[in-house]
Amino acid sequence: MTSKWLLQTHPMRSGPFPLVALAGPTASGKSAAALQLAQYARAHWQTTVEIISVDSALVYRGMDIGTAKPSLAERAQTPHHLIDILDPTQSYSAAQFARDARDVIDAIWQRNHLPLLVGGTMLYFKALFEGLSALPEADAALRGRIAQQAAEQGWPALHAELARIDPPTAARLEPGDSQRIGRALEVWHLSGQPLSYWHAQDAPAASPATPPALLLSLEPVSRHWLHTRIAQRFDAMLAQGFEEEVRRLRQRGDLHADLPSMRCVGYRQAWHALANDEPLEHWREKGIAATRQLAKRQITWLRSMQQRHVIACDGPDPQGEVIRHVSELLNR
Repeated sequence: MTSKWLLQTHPMRSGPFPLVALAGPTASGKSAAALQLAQYARAHWQTTVEIISVDSALVYRGMDIGTAKPSLAERAQTPHHLIDILDPTQSYSAAQFARDARDVIDAIWQRNHLPLLVGGTMLYFKALFEGLSALPEADAALRGRIAQQAAEQGWPALHAELARIDPPTAARLEPGDSQRIGRALEVWHLSGQPLSYWHAQDAPAASPATPPALLLSLEPVSRHWLHTRIAQRFDAMLAQGFEEEVRRLRQRGDLHADLPSMRCVGYRQAWHALANDEPLEHWREKGIAATRQLAKRQITWLRSMQQRHVIACDGPDPQGEVIRHVSELLNR
C-alpha cells in the first residue's frame, strides 16, 4: 500500500476526508441512507459527499427502472459516479471497477470532498479493498468448447459438473448462470485448480488495496422484513414501467440473453418471460425469488467482512445511525 492510501485511511479533520463505504443487500435502503447522509453533510458539516456506485448493473445506460437507479434529480443534487458509463452490449469486470474507482476517489479527494462508496456488488468491494488474485487469462477456444457442451447438455448439467470439482463456487451460482459457470470451468481446465482456490489466494502485490476508514453494512434483523421490501420494490418497478423498459431493450436487436447486462436480476427473468410469452405474474414471481437469492448471497458475503459495522436496516433509524457513525469518524 502506498503512503497516499495510508494517509487517507488515517484522516485528520483538517486534512483530506476519509474513504467511507456503505454496503448491504438489495432493497436494504442504501441509496436512501447515502442521500440522507449527503444532505446532512451539506447542511451541518458544510461538506460535499460524492457517491461512487458499487453496482454491476448501474453501469449500464438505458437500464434505469429494473436497477432502481438514482433519479436524475437525485444525481443533480448529489454527485454520483460510475453510473451510466457503458452500453448494455459491453462487459465490465471487478478489476476495471477497482481501477475506475481509485481514479474517482483520487479526484474527489483533490476537490476536498468526502468519497462515499455505496452498493451491493460484493466482488467489486473485494477488488477495491483487497485486490484480486491473478486468475488465468481467458481462452477463447476453450470457452467455445464449453459453450458447445452447454448447447448439447444444458447449463444445469455443467453446473452439476462444477459442483463436483468446485463445490464452494457451484453453491453460490444458479444452475442457469452461464457466464459464471463457464468462467469457473474455464479456470479449472486452464489451471487445474478450482476458482475457489484462486479466490482464496492473497491478492497480487501489483494490486494495492484501498481499505475504507469506515465500512457500514445495512443488514436486516428480520429476513421477512427484507423479503417484504423486495416484493414491494419489484411491484413498484412494474408500476413504473419495468416491462416496457425491457421491451425497448429487446427491440434494439443487438442485445441477447447471455450478455452480462441482460443477466442482471430481474432483467434475466423478464427477457425469458417476454421471449416465451409467459404471464406477467410468472415473471414477477421468478424475479422476486431471484432477488431474494441475490440478497441471501450478499448477506453471506457481508458476514465474511469482519471489519464492517452492522446497522439494522429494519431498525428504528438506520439513516440516523449511518450519519452518527460517519460523524464520529470525522471528529476523531
